[in-house]
Order: sequence, then C-alpha cells, then structure tokens
Amino acid sequence: MKPGTIQTLEVIRKIDTGYVLHSDVLLHHNETDNELEPGQHVEVFLYTDKKGQTVATGKIPFVYMDTFGWTEVVEKIPGLGVFVDIGTTKEILVSVDDLPLFEDVWPSEGDKLFVTLGKDRKGRLLAIPASENAFEHVWEAAPEGILSEAVTGRVYRTSKEGATVITDDNHRGFIHHTERKTEPRLGELVKGRVIDVKEDGSINISLRPLKKESRIEDADNILIHLEQNGGIIPFNDKSDPEDIRGTFNISKAAFKRALGKLMKEQKVEQRDGNTFLIK
Repeated sequence: MKPGTIQTLEVIRKIDTGYVLHSDVLLHHNETDNELEPGQHVEVFLYTDKKGQTVATGKIPFVYMDTFGWTEVVEKIPGLGVFVDIGTTKEILVSVDDLPLFEDVWPSEGDKLFVTLGKDRKGRLLAIPASENAFEHVWEAAPEGILSEAVTGRVYRTSKEGATVITDDNHRGFIHHTERKTEPRLGELVKGRVIDVKEDGSINISLRPLKKESRIEDADNILIHLEQNGGIIPFNDKSDPEDIRGTFNISKAAFKRALGKLMKEQKVEQRDGNTFLIK
C-alpha cells in the first residue's frame, strides 16, 4: 500500500469514523461521497496522515506518482516550503529543498507549479517541481513571425542568469536577468514581449517596456531617488555600469537616456560627479 498511488481496495468493514479497507487502510466518512458496504471495491488515493499512517481518500488527485500536473499554491511557510492543491482534501508540501535559495522568489498563493509526487527520506509524500526534462514532450517550436509580439508565460525555473517559462502556446521562453527589473517568482505568470526567436524554436522574452516607455519610467525612478536622498545622488553619465545596475536595476545606457530626458526638461543637473535635483 504505497502512499501517492491510486488503488482499488475492498471494503472490509464499516466503523464509526468511516471504513476499513484491505490491508487495514482507513477511509474516513468525509473522504468519500458514497455509502459503502463490506465486500464492495472502491478506487482510492493513498497518502500518509499526521501520525504517519497510510490512509485513503475517494477524492482522486490530478497529480500522483510518475505523472505531472499544474497545481495551485495555497500557502507559503517560511523555512519549510509551500503547499499545493493536488485535487484532494490533503494539500501537499513542496519542500524548501526543492525551492529557490531566496524566499522572495518562492511562489506566492495563487501561483502555479508543475509537479509530480515523490517522497522524502522518511517516506513522507511531497510534491516535486518538474525538471527541464518533464517538458520535452510539451514544447512547440515558435514561428519567426511572433517577434515583438506580446507573450504570457509561467515561470518554472529560476536562476542567477534568468528565468525560464512555458508560454500559453507551449513555447520555451527565457528571460535574461537584464531583461527584467525584478526577478519573477517561481510559478508566477508573467507578461512580456518576444525579442528573439532562436533556431531551436525557443524564444527570448523581455519584461522591460519599450525604450520610449522605459525612459519615462526610469526617469521617474531617478527623481524618486533624488527626492529620497536630499536632492543629490552620487551618479552621473560616466558612473560605473555595475553601480548603476546595483542601485537602479537598469543598464548604463538606459540610465543615460533617462538622465538626458531629465536634463533636457531642466529637472536635474550634473556637477562634480554627482546629479542634483533642480528645485
């Protein structure tokens, strides 16, 4: 009687709390919608309860051992992991060991993860996020004609280099860390635009606005920094690119475009290596 599997078991006897099935597996009354009789066979999903005992539910999940499915995150517990809904009354844990190192990019409630079921070293049931190989049969090659089009995708992997998504049209998409202002969460639904179609049919995606829109947004952020720092910031159009990205999360070229816009509007000026707010 392996937890995480679907079995057809015989009802041995009825008790006050539910039914005893073959191999002394307990099926609680609230885990089935039907009145059962001894000798009847019933399809159930097996899992472990808080006491570590194998119990059954008649509510069959859409994810189980060796199968994958999209599950919604219902709770996040710092230091432990996130719980996902697999279609039964029992929500399953995605362990901290299978989540990004930094909790600020863990999935939030409502995000979705593509998972299968597995077990930890103690035999407890866990939800395991899919690896790259799990998507091999899903991918569709993107046509060149979608370049510059809007695209929506779900993040299924994050790294220092960037985030990988599966789009609504089952294209494999990659978001380089320079093409986003904040790192998307694992399981987050993101919207961007296609900036490259690769030879293998995968695409590169940008979450950043077009240059004209970005220049306005970046200029506003520079003004906010100035206002928060007494009208002066230690940056100018010759500042180190890494210092600019570390503070404003934009490239040096984007910073210079935004700064040029503000200077043209006579909102800022540069002196002695600094930028000053003109009041």
